[in-house]
Amino acid sequence: MALVSFYKAAISPLLPPSCRYYPTCSTYTYQALVKHGALKGSLMGIARILRCNPFAKGGVDPVPDYFTLRRNPDPDKNIDETMNWEHYHGGNNG
Repeated sequence: MALVSFYKAAISPLLPPSCRYYPTCSTYTYQALVKHGALKGSLMGIARILRCNPFAKGGVDPVPDYFTLRRNPDPDKNIDETMNWEHYHGGNNG
C-alpha cells in the first residue's frame, strides 16, 4: 500500500490523466489491497492495470466484494462504497 500511495503522491501528478476506468487504477489497487489483502489485492490491481489499455471500453469498475481478476460484473453494487472511500481519502488523483 505504501508503494501505491507513493505512486499517487509523487509520480501520478507528473503524468497526464490516462486511466479509462473509475476509480483510477491506483485507487482500485489500493482499495483491493485493503479489501482483499496483499496477495489477492495485488493480483486484482495487476489485472486491472492490464485491462486499462487503449482498446478497453473503460467506465465504472469498483472493487468487488469477492476476489476476481475480471471486471466487476455489477459495478452499481460497490460504487457507493468507492465514492465514500474517495471522499474520505483525498479524492481521485492517479
